[in-house]
Amino acid sequence: MLALSLAGLSFTGLGIDVIRHAADPEVRAPTWPLGIRPPAGWSTYALVALIAVCVIGLALVRGVLTYAYTVSVNTLIQGKLVVDLRAAVYDKLQRLSFRFFDAHQSGSIINRVTTDTQNARLFIDGVIMQAIILVLTLTVYLIYMINIHPQLTIVCLAPAPLLFIASYVFSRKIRPAYDANRNLYDTMVLRLSESVQGIHVVKGFARIPQEINKFAEANDAVTDQQRAIFFKVSVFTPFVMFLTYLNMLLLLGYGGYLVIEHELALGTGLLVFAGLLAQFSAQVNNIATIANSMQQSLTGARRVFEILEAPVEIKNPPVPVRLSKMRGEVTFDHVTFEYKPGEPCLVDFDLSIKPGQCVAILGETGAGKSTLLSLIPRFYDPGRGRVLIDGVDVRRIDLDDLRRQIGVVFQESFLFSNTVAANIAFGQPGATRDAVEQAAKIAAAHEFILDLPNGYDTVLGEAGNTLSGGQRQRLALARSILLNPAILLLDDPTAAIDAQTEEEILAALDGAMQGRTTLIVANRLSTLRRADLVVVLDDGRIVQAGTHEQLMKSDGLYQRTAKLQMPDENTPLPPAFTPAADDGSM
Repeated sequence: MLALSLAGLSFTGLGIDVIRHAADPEVRAPTWPLGIRPPAGWSTYALVALIAVCVIGLALVRGVLTYAYTVSVNTLIQGKLVVDLRAAVYDKLQRLSFRFFDAHQSGSIINRVTTDTQNARLFIDGVIMQAIILVLTLTVYLIYMINIHPQLTIVCLAPAPLLFIASYVFSRKIRPAYDANRNLYDTMVLRLSESVQGIHVVKGFARIPQEINKFAEANDAVTDQQRAIFFKVSVFTPFVMFLTYLNMLLLLGYGGYLVIEHELALGTGLLVFAGLLAQFSAQVNNIATIANSMQQSLTGARRVFEILEAPVEIKNPPVPVRLSKMRGEVTFDHVTFEYKPGEPCLVDFDLSIKPGQCVAILGETGAGKSTLLSLIPRFYDPGRGRVLIDGVDVRRIDLDDLRRQIGVVFQESFLFSNTVAANIAFGQPGATRDAVEQAAKIAAAHEFILDLPNGYDTVLGEAGNTLSGGQRQRLALARSILLNPAILLLDDPTAAIDAQTEEEILAALDGAMQGRTTLIVANRLSTLRRADLVVVLDDGRIVQAGTHEQLMKSDGLYQRTAKLQMPDENTPLPPAFTPAADDGSM
């Protein structure tokens, strides 16, 4: 395409020289390219017509090639590279540990998968490709201009070094602005995400105007930052254009002098040189666009590669131990764990749990209860010590084998926008409908599922928000039970359930827990007294351990918690509320 552009420009200059020579025979006859000359008998009109046909033909060919180039590049970059990059980022996110998600806000992660991968496309298309075109074009044009007139080339390109210096300074100045803009954009998306997810809280506390203002502030911050970037670009671009116009001023002055002195032809000399210089200046003007695109895309690319290059903390061992069927023995051997350096959640923790044993864990907020459960399926690895299952360090066990044999019910149950049956069978996609229904019955969910519009084929709303908290929790229980795990981890599973439903679930779980090791984080006495062993945590250490009967005989957190839930029969109930008589006083 570059050659076609030069050829079209050369033929245009040739046509002007042909016309000028016909008007004034004393002017030097034009030189035809590649030594080709038309027959001597051709008239000026025929020569001009031939040149016009060549120019039009070159333009058509150039148009076809431009179309093919545009389609090919967009298909490669947008249809292949961006799709693959986005898939690679999502794949890496699935393999990163919980620690990464603890350190990064959801809005930032979503932006990196969506907007920042598009900015990475801008780096390929708007920076690399354009830079290659820029270098190639400038080189060819420079050689062509030198071939026409070396001295004129030197004079016209004298301001060029100023352009490159200005571009370098501009690039250094604008990069921090793009970094700040992406962070502000993350904050805006987080505001939006939180307000949508917490819309019940917002409306319930009549905070709609305040939330609107918070989003408006975040939105305005992004806009103000973008306006500052646009201002810098708007200042830089005219400066570059001024320098390029200075080139044309030098061309008219010195080039016009050369034409008057008959040292340079008007068409194939000055006109072609002017066209080349205009194209050269246009490409130099692109430096501003490329510099701007580079900083914008580098900011996005850096954020994308922060994910791609993030270390995968929880990895399969090189030679994993495969456990076809666990017995369910769990041992914590001098385990110490901390989320932040110097702030341990578990300290030199020791606990042995026999296969099939039910262990309840009690403790105040921040005592390390949920952390204890998360170490068993390797959501995190301990900083010191070991977690063993059936005598094998969990870090040596195949990760998929480990997690397929551990059922987990989190404190806040998450459900997918899918059918009820698909949510229950999430861990066992090939499970039969009978198996799904049996798991639901054990979790006391079967009855309310049948009352849904389409039963097990009812499609749930986002995160299961069309169900009550207790219903979501029971579906999460059914999802874990369907795995038929050797170890069952329940992180306060009855916290969002009423007393009657709690009794139904606990009664059902009595059967489900038979033959498997169960760890339950619980605060309700009805759950604690069912356990074979109750462990009381305080600041990451075991301060009490025993059965319900044993712990009730000693002072401590367990006894205080139990007594709060066991009303004293000798304490009279408070009188019923009676409204005061209206005596007419104000």
